[in-house]
Amino acid sequence: MSRLGDLIRTERLRQKLTPRQVARKCGVSESYIMAVEAGTRIINDEQARRILRTIGLKQQNEADFSLDDIAATVDLAQASPSVARAVEAARPQPEAVKVASTATEAEQEGVGGSVWLDALKSMLKNVPVYNAVMQPVDHRLLPILNGRIEGAAPDKVFYFLVPDDNMRGFRIHQNDLALVVPAQSPIDGAVMLVDINGSRHLRKVKKLDATTVLLQRYNREYEADSMQLSELTFLGRVVRVEFEP
Repeated sequence: MSRLGDLIRTERLRQKLTPRQVARKCGVSESYIMAVEAGTRIINDEQARRILRTIGLKQQNEADFSLDDIAATVDLAQASPSVARAVEAARPQPEAVKVASTATEAEQEGVGGSVWLDALKSMLKNVPVYNAVMQPVDHRLLPILNGRIEGAAPDKVFYFLVPDDNMRGFRIHQNDLALVVPAQSPIDGAVMLVDINGSRHLRKVKKLDATTVLLQRYNREYEADSMQLSELTFLGRVVRVEFEP
């Protein structure tokens, strides 16, 4: 099954509907609905939303995920290889999961409205976007691979909205999004998010010795500051930078 097929089937069972009943409501064939549930037919966002609404799933759902996020899962998987890998990694093996075959079994096993959300959260994470004062201003959906994002715990990863052009010589511009993973110690040659006297900055780090680092920036010209580790707090390492086209 696909995750979307799991979602449709779970909601159908929860509403005690047969594939034929759903098909009639949606104006499609019973075999069409069964193929979608089995994951052998790929459908677009609008078709997914129509089926889910017909079954009874509401437009507004719990947590931070909207119906659009959920219905778009198939298209995300097609558009992004990393998301496709996440979908495949999160898909349970047939022998490891018992799928309820009737509405009665689903009720006995406690299939509820949040089951599909739990499944979605195992694949995707709403990663916050923080501004220069570390206040959340947005979020982005990222795939979770083997329980990690870029090798880090999903709850520890965040985006930093670049506040200026002080790193444009390193191809990081104002309003770019820098994906940051935790790192509390300086990493030689890495671009890192650093707290300097209570102010957050992106800087390229060069280790000079056990107690001193060089923090490099490049706006119109190259500049660098030699600083003691005791004066700094390292918040994380930038693993990639995204920008709006």
